[in-house]
Amino acid sequence: MFSEKRSNTLHGILLIALFSCSAFYIAEFPFVKNLSLSPLIVGIILGMIYANSLRNHLPETWVPGIKFCTKEVLRYGIILYGFRLTFQSVVAIGTAGILIDTVVVICTILFGLVIGKLLRMDRDLSLLTATGSAICGAAAVLGAEPVVRAQPYKTAVAVSTVVIFGTLSMFIYPALYRAGFFHLDTQQMGIYTGSTLHEVAHVVGAGNAMGKEISDAAIIVKMIRVMMLAQVLLSMSLLLSRAAAKKGGEAVAEKRKITIPWFAFGFLLVIGFNSFDLLPRPVVDGINNVDTFMLTMAMTALGAETNFQKFKQAGAKPFLLAFALYLWLFFGGYALAKYVVPLLH
Repeated sequence: MFSEKRSNTLHGILLIALFSCSAFYIAEFPFVKNLSLSPLIVGIILGMIYANSLRNHLPETWVPGIKFCTKEVLRYGIILYGFRLTFQSVVAIGTAGILIDTVVVICTILFGLVIGKLLRMDRDLSLLTATGSAICGAAAVLGAEPVVRAQPYKTAVAVSTVVIFGTLSMFIYPALYRAGFFHLDTQQMGIYTGSTLHEVAHVVGAGNAMGKEISDAAIIVKMIRVMMLAQVLLSMSLLLSRAAAKKGGEAVAEKRKITIPWFAFGFLLVIGFNSFDLLPRPVVDGINNVDTFMLTMAMTALGAETNFQKFKQAGAKPFLLAFALYLWLFFGGYALAKYVVPLLH
């Protein structure tokens, strides 16, 4: 019996792995690369197509394997993401990038919660959307999901919003920069790009379109935002636990204990290890490729748990929230880069 259950779980994992391989293959298509859509994003699209077409024709016993990918594979993927970062990159950009990133992350999450409340949105969905906009898009939403304990479709909706607006920004920023709309020097533009675009891929795409100096600064600033994920997840867990206790008394507080995001601490430890540069570059590159595949599996599995009926259930409000946060990042981030950054040099 145990062997049969384990075999069924493995079937679900292999199914997701197969879809993830397809996502990597599709992500190499020229038109997909031109859009800077990572395998993660292609994976969630494939997963959603499967969920709304073939899902009912496959054994339900495979579902535990799919859920395993949305939980365990995701957490280890977040830990290995630390091999993309070093603490030296924080020092390289200086206090300006750190301060701007801190303001952007805190304000975006707070604005997201306030605007979500005004829109009478589900709190979990508001928090996931705000976290994705504040830190690093889909990866941040995935990291927050175990702490928020949201339903899979809410996570998918939040991912969709940050992908849409992040992709738009990736094309809008270079176009406006070349048109002379942004009155910023290269370092300011790099800080602005890195502190306001959603996904790492979006920052890379927009930065490369505006020149190496801007791209280098933008990527470092973006990576500092990514480093803030661990602190945000821990703070989120503490605040959610307190809110539950305050709302429902001891019984609810006992039910909703503080979720210690151990994978977030693992993420920081890996960054610390990577900062010593002990591993050869090819080994780190190989780990990063494995990590990208693991995160793609998590995204694909997430899509496989998402029916389009759930999007209808969520309505237009999540996209209104994401648009409001996008406006804050665009105009608020510009003001910070233009007027605050010069004061810190």
